[in-house]
Amino acid sequence: MLGKDCMKVFKKFGLAVLVLALTAGATSVRAQATNEIGQLQRQLLQMQENFDRVQREQKAQIDALTQKLEAFTKAQSAAEEKQKLQMQLAAEMSADATNAPAMPEKKPWSPADTFTVARAGSAYMNMSFDGMMAVGGSTKSAPSQFLQLGDHDPQKNGFSLRNAEIALDGAVDPYFKGFANIVLKLDNNNETSIELEEAYLQSTTLPANLQVKAGQFFANFGRQNSQHPHTWAFVDQPIVLGRAFGPDGLRSIAAQVSWLVPTPFYTEAFLSVLDGQGSTSFSFRNPGEPDTLGVNRFYGRATTSRSLEGAGDLVFVPRLASSFELTDEQTFVLGASAAFGPNDTGADARTEIYGVDAYWKWKPADADAGFPFVSWQTELLYRRFSAAADPTALPVLRAENLTDWGGYSQVLWGFKPRWVTGLRGEYATGNSAANDAGDPYRGERYRFSPALTFFPSEFSKIRLQYNYDHGAQFGDAHSIWLQLEFMLGAHGAHKF
Repeated sequence: MLGKDCMKVFKKFGLAVLVLALTAGATSVRAQATNEIGQLQRQLLQMQENFDRVQREQKAQIDALTQKLEAFTKAQSAAEEKQKLQMQLAAEMSADATNAPAMPEKKPWSPADTFTVARAGSAYMNMSFDGMMAVGGSTKSAPSQFLQLGDHDPQKNGFSLRNAEIALDGAVDPYFKGFANIVLKLDNNNETSIELEEAYLQSTTLPANLQVKAGQFFANFGRQNSQHPHTWAFVDQPIVLGRAFGPDGLRSIAAQVSWLVPTPFYTEAFLSVLDGQGSTSFSFRNPGEPDTLGVNRFYGRATTSRSLEGAGDLVFVPRLASSFELTDEQTFVLGASAAFGPNDTGADARTEIYGVDAYWKWKPADADAGFPFVSWQTELLYRRFSAAADPTALPVLRAENLTDWGGYSQVLWGFKPRWVTGLRGEYATGNSAANDAGDPYRGERYRFSPALTFFPSEFSKIRLQYNYDHGAQFGDAHSIWLQLEFMLGAHGAHKF
């Protein structure tokens, strides 16, 4: 009986073990199947990604090849068209040459040959005409007597045309480029005068960052002296520049050497050597104006005609200028200048002029045609003029040093495309001298000038400017000027 019970128990136990074994096996199979499915899914996903990537790469390659094929086809068509035109032109030229006289064989140029009058190729030339006129008036009946002393300023109430410029610039050869401009002006009686303002040659291929310049040109002193009137931000010349350099600015027949200094930022050193004779060298060998007896006088003193006997009779103008990129949107330029040379009031009389200048400009990265922008420009000058004694003057003039100093500061705001508003403040003064009475270039003076300029295009300009003037010799004065400028032809770019 016990044996039968044991057998039953063993049978049940075995059956339970079998069930458990089968269940475990089934679970293991399911787990294994799950793992394999996951692996298959991952493999499928990876293959799909690889397939998509290969598709994208192949599409990119197909697009690139298609673009190259189109470009080649267009180039081939253009080449075929060009070849047809060349063949047609050659045929026409051949037909013309049949009836044309034989041309002499061209030989290499030698120094004994004359210069070529007309040519093409590497040489080019820009030619332009720039006209500037003004209309307006002042509370003073004769603005040119004390107020508007610059040679290109509006000089009378009503209409003035003080600058009509013909400019030429271009490449001379691989070694030089040239510039020249001729200026025509109408005086207060509507009579025309003409002057060769600049005509110079400038090198282009010197080693060691050197450059030379020779001819008639404005001295590189400060920022505005070397600028032509059509690049000025205001209608008239700053007062302090007129005191130091006269109505025409400092210009002369001269030579200049400049060196681009190898620094991390832009730095250029200049040295100009000027002939320094004539009215355009106002503070130097300037004979002045004849008095009622025909004697040339300057600052009341009879002048002597000093011949050039050595380097001491020339005018030397050194300058150093550096530019700094403060940010991607801001530029700052700082400069220092000087001018040394003799003057015609005496055999040993000399003049010294010193100046510093600064320029800052902000223009955003997303500027539209250069707008908006804000710029600030300032110049400060000091002049020491050693005036010799003149016992022939009435009254007798003793030797004395005339010192003048002053400056201007101007801010421009290009607030929208083609519109610029500006404000300039100026001050000039000097020590008292024996012959100050009636001299418009002496005595204390200051001026404030707001202006609004509109550029219909890059070839025309309309400017409205108001001046409030105060001077020791004329009191208060108010002036309003409307200036119109137009340009014809291509004019070379000006230095920043």
